[in-house]
Amino acid sequence: MSTPSVRGAVRADLEEVFRSAYPRVVAVAARVLGSRDEAEDVAQEVFLTFGRSAVPAGEAVGWLSVAAAHTALNHLRSSRRRAAREEAAGDDGAVWPDVADTVVTLEERRRVRSALARLPRKHAVALVLRHSGLSYAEVAAALDLSPGSVGTTVRRAESALRKELNRHASSD
Repeated sequence: MSTPSVRGAVRADLEEVFRSAYPRVVAVAARVLGSRDEAEDVAQEVFLTFGRSAVPAGEAVGWLSVAAAHTALNHLRSSRRRAAREEAAGDDGAVWPDVADTVVTLEERRRVRSALARLPRKHAVALVLRHSGLSYAEVAAALDLSPGSVGTTVRRAESALRKELNRHASSD
């Protein structure tokens, strides 16, 4: 059996872990990004990294969930920077249906994602993991927290998200 630390070597258990964890990884990334297509791109990145890692198989799901959240947040941040550059250049390229409800919903999601990207990484990841369906125990294991502190971390993260949304709502 080759070890992942050898340059170019791929884990022997990659296919098994991929088959079992892929739906969760995509769900976590989609929760952050709001796009299944982008989430699948993130999942591909995460599994490529995992394939070369020495993460124990028993810790794979937690590691992959955190990696998906981190990678999706990175994509979100880079997309936000790209959008700002495009807007400054006068080429937003966006075409929205002429339906007020759709516009409001999309704008609200954009605001939440933008605010999420401004939170401290630990808070953003805790929120994403918990609201992606992970249990307190799974979030604790993934973030190396005590299970008892997950609720507090998530509540603080939700509070920080609300403050961030309110702060930017008043400056718009």
